[in-house]
Amino acid sequence: MTLDAPPGTRPPRLRALIDNVERVIFGKSEAVTLCAVGLLAEGHVLLEDVPGTGKTTLARALARSVDVRFRRIQFTSDLLPADVLGVSLPGEHGRLEFREGPIFGNVVLADELNRTTPRTQSALLECMNERRVSIDGEVRELSRPFLVLATQNPLEFEGTYPLPESQLDRFLLRVRLGHPAREDERRVLESRLGGDPLDALEPVMTRAELLDEIERSRAVRVDGALLDYVLDFVAATRDPRRFALGASPRAALGWTRAARALAWIEGRDYCEPDDFKRLALAALAHRVVPASGTIDDFSARAEELLAELLDTVPVPV
Repeated sequence: MTLDAPPGTRPPRLRALIDNVERVIFGKSEAVTLCAVGLLAEGHVLLEDVPGTGKTTLARALARSVDVRFRRIQFTSDLLPADVLGVSLPGEHGRLEFREGPIFGNVVLADELNRTTPRTQSALLECMNERRVSIDGEVRELSRPFLVLATQNPLEFEGTYPLPESQLDRFLLRVRLGHPAREDERRVLESRLGGDPLDALEPVMTRAELLDEIERSRAVRVDGALLDYVLDFVAATRDPRRFALGASPRAALGWTRAARALAWIEGRDYCEPDDFKRLALAALAHRVVPASGTIDDFSARAEELLAELLDTVPVPV
């Protein structure tokens, strides 16, 4: 497929999507773009930062910008897997009838995912990896698109459970928002003097249009030299002198898928090395474990090691 707009120009529907989200999220264009990458690549996104930085607002704004079924799950310590997936209850004539849980949506906000127990966290594994739910011996497919936008607080906060490596590996990208710059924070304050601007946000893309953009992004070309770069980079993360756990083949596949989505968002039907470099930390830092350091600084150490690899692993010209 070819671009409907001049090369280097964002496709109109994706430009409208990102602009719509940025009507309520100020000064975080990179975070908004990364969430759009996740939506386009059909990969789940983990939003991580301290409370009050706009994680939930960003997730809700993205969901409201596309005319799809949105569901929100507030994760707490007493939430059970059945509260997420659904449950079979007696119906007419005493027959069991399945009642869908909130996971049966197109965009699912898993709010404060690390406040629930590992048992309930693990209920999401099959959904996120295979887009289906197995309950009572039956397999129920989840409709496309299916995107989990999860938020989590840093681990040092009370009442949090660290996500296991198997769960983290299901997330295509991890995005951090951080505190806004002073001028952007002022815009936040001013925009909410008359109410929540999120309430006025309308969809700018239909489900069919989104699925069409997803198919277009899948046609983005990736040169063989770039695939070799991905393999060299991933192999470097498996050096036991630096990493206790390296990037998995799933990570390499996800990184490549995300790069194709980013290239399409930026108005190209081919990938460039900068697409991969721009996404490296977001796509890989949560999937690797440094060989040294304390658990409190694993995340920062992982990003530091990956940044070093970005400077040392040769990039195809």
